[in-house]
Amino acid sequence: MEQDWIMGLIGGVLIGLGAATYLLGNGRIMGASGIIGGLIDGSGRSTAVERLVFLAGLVGMPAILMLMSGAEITTNLTSNWVVVAIAGLLVGVGTRIANGCTSGHGVCGISRFSLRGIVATLVYLLAGGAMLVVMRHVAGII
Repeated sequence: MEQDWIMGLIGGVLIGLGAATYLLGNGRIMGASGIIGGLIDGSGRSTAVERLVFLAGLVGMPAILMLMSGAEITTNLTSNWVVVAIAGLLVGVGTRIANGCTSGHGVCGISRFSLRGIVATLVYLLAGGAMLVVMRHVAGII
C-alpha cells in the first residue's frame, strides 16, 4: 500500500511524457478516443499505421512490463461482463459526444490550458463519480 502513490506518480509521468512525445512528434493531440474513432469511422485512413502502432503500444507495453516484472494482476473490475460491456459502450458514446476522452481533454487539454478540456474533464469526472455512487450504493450492481 505504501508504494501505490509511487506507482501512480510514475504512471502519470509516463502518460505525460507519452503525450508530449506524441504532440512534438507529429503535432497532434494524444487522444485515445480520437485515435480509435479515426480507425473506426475511416477518417484516419491516411494515418492508420501510426494509429495502430499507438494502440498496440497502449495495450502491449503494460502487458510486457507486467510479464517482465512478474507482477500479479489485481483489479477491482466487476465480474459482471454485461455491466463491463455496457460501461464500455457508454464510455465510447460519451467520448464521441464530448469530442475527446481522458487523454485528450484531461492530459493534453488541461496541460494546454484549454477551457474546453478543463470543462470536459470536470464534467466527466463528476458524472463518473455520480454514476459510481448510484450503481454501487443505490442499485447495488457494482
